[in-house]
Amino acid sequence: MAAFVCVLLCSNLIGVSKVVTVAGFTFGGGNLFFPLSYLFGDILTEVYGYARSRRVVWAGFGSMIFASLMSWIVVTLPAADGYTGQAALEQIFGSTPRIVAASIFAYFVGELTNSYILAKLKVRTEGRFLWMRTIGSTLGGEAIDSLLFYPLAFYGTWSNDLLVKVMLANYVIKVGWEALATPLTYRVVNYLKKKENEDYFDRDTNFTPFSVKV
Repeated sequence: MAAFVCVLLCSNLIGVSKVVTVAGFTFGGGNLFFPLSYLFGDILTEVYGYARSRRVVWAGFGSMIFASLMSWIVVTLPAADGYTGQAALEQIFGSTPRIVAASIFAYFVGELTNSYILAKLKVRTEGRFLWMRTIGSTLGGEAIDSLLFYPLAFYGTWSNDLLVKVMLANYVIKVGWEALATPLTYRVVNYLKKKENEDYFDRDTNFTPFSVKV
């Protein structure tokens, strides 16, 4: 959970609005690391079940709200005489309320969608085909996240062409990350299942997102 929240906060505070081009491929800089949160979400859901993963998602949700509030307060406080870093601080941490709200909302819906799909597929496949379940859940969760975040955050401020280009590129990167990390996912999942003696199946789970009960 600590690693999940750390990745989530860093990827949303560092580079969320910076667009980079590498080898002719244009994408959001922060999205090099954001997919790691989905990797952690997949592992948590696979081993411990949807309800525990949902609790972690809520922890991330609260952490993002606090980080956004803290950033706003620090940036807004009047700078002392002689302090020359205000402009740089505003540029780095002064995300608009629109971007912050879009990020928090897209994260919450996308992560829960990812966990829901993985949990349902685990029951449907009787625990087989982990690679299919992790990649399939990421396809769904990241699609929801991207379709919500970029239009909500940047529509009208970016050109439509750039918006679509970045949204599609980021989606490919996020799903690609999950596919490349599949061998690591298998190793971590197998280790935790053996170590924790846990392999939860969500057969009778209440899938409401508005709960932190396990």
